[in-house]
Parts: sequence; structure tokens; C-alpha cells
Amino acid sequence: MPAPRTYRTEAVVIKHSKLGEADKIVTLYTPELGKVRAVAKGVRRPGSKLSGHVDLLTHSQLLLAHGRNLDIVTQAQTIDSLLPMKNDLARISCGFYVAELVDCFTEERMHTPRVFDLLVDTLRRLCQARDTEQALRYFELHLVDALGYRPQLRTCAICNTALEPVTNFFHPASGGVICPSCSYDKPYIRPLTLNAFKVLRLWQDCDFDTASRVLVNPELRGELEMVMRGYIRFLLEREVKSTSWLDQLRRDDLSRAAPSP
Repeated sequence: MPAPRTYRTEAVVIKHSKLGEADKIVTLYTPELGKVRAVAKGVRRPGSKLSGHVDLLTHSQLLLAHGRNLDIVTQAQTIDSLLPMKNDLARISCGFYVAELVDCFTEERMHTPRVFDLLVDTLRRLCQARDTEQALRYFELHLVDALGYRPQLRTCAICNTALEPVTNFFHPASGGVICPSCSYDKPYIRPLTLNAFKVLRLWQDCDFDTASRVLVNPELRGELEMVMRGYIRFLLEREVKSTSWLDQLRRDDLSRAAPSP
């Protein structure tokens, strides 16, 4: 029996680029197939029925036809346009970062349903969360977990002894936290304060509602960001492009908030 020529799936558009005069190549993240690249024909023409349904960071129900090189989007219906996020520069910048991480970490047609659920849940949180930074840290920690890079936080990643409630060290090359005894002569380690250690361990195994109730001061917030950013940089072997945009927005906010001389 021949395979069906079309298939229906939910998807979030995580990337897009222009193709020719009126088309787009859209990178979709789906629950059944993982990452899929497809062509949205005529979507850049005025009055296109697909326009809006395949915008970046839109959650839609799609009908696709199998193509020789790329599949083709033939029908689309928006499930959630995520407008509260898109109407706020800071929130949508966080959304771009989330989408870029999913794109960077996944291969095409790699089936990882946990990632789809995490992606959709995080984009919805970015629409309304009071603390988008906590939503990002929770997303990062659970994304690497879902993809097989869960950092070791209970026992030393080198000697496997139970970690004591002291200043330990995060060592990306070892895959997690190492004890003080194993930290000598290790390159690229970062001291991990006890508070950061406790928060990471809690967030790794709790739901987001629990994680969001944790009070994180600015100093701790910065430490958690640097720890996760360093681990992601090590895993990808490069910087994530959208982090520079997030950093610039933060600097602009600080500049606007600073009192005039």
C-alpha cells in the first residue's frame, strides 16, 4: 500500500527564510516528526490564505504534502498566534532565543515529543510570565535534559560522590557539577554558589509552577544564566546568536532606567 501523499500535524514555526518572489521556507517543529523544513508557496503575496498561519513563532495545525526535497504546506489553521508575546519586544526576543535553541539542538526528523511540549508550554509562558528569565532558565534546563544532556547535580560528575552543601563547581566537559576535590587543574570550571546549586537541583525535577515560586535575586539570576549559557555553549560548540540581542535589550533597559546626570 503506497504511503499517503499528505499528512496533518501540529507545528510551531521556529525559523523562516524567503524563497523566490513569493514563497518561504519554514522550519517547523512538530510532535510526531520533530523538525521539518517545508515550503509555504505564495505566502508573501497579499491575500495569501497561508499568511499569518505560518508566521514565525506561531502554533498551527498544518496539512503538508510530501515533496522531493522539501514538503509543501497546503493548508494551515492557527491554534495560537501567541500575540501577547509578539506585541512585546522583550518577550518576543525571548521567543526567538527559545526557537533558536530548538533549531540548533535538533536534527531534522528526530522524534522528540518532550521537546515539542516544552516548546509550546514555554512560548505560552512567555506571553504572560512576570519573570521571563526564570521561564528561560527552566526551558534551558529541561531542553538539555530531554535531548540527553541532563547535567549531573546530585553526585560529583567525576568521582560520583554525593555533593555536599558547599561551593561546588560547574564543569561542562564533565556534564555537571564537580566537588571541590575534583576541581583542581580543570579548565573552564565555574564556581557554583550554594543557592544556585539548590535552585538548579529543584528546577531539574519540579514542574514550572513550583519553579516559578522560587524567589531569585538579581545576583543569583545572573549566576544561573551564566551557568546555563556556558553549558549550552559547550554542547553546541558555539554561541547562540540571539543571546547578543537579549544582552543588548538588557543594556538598553538599564540605560533608560539610569537617572539623568
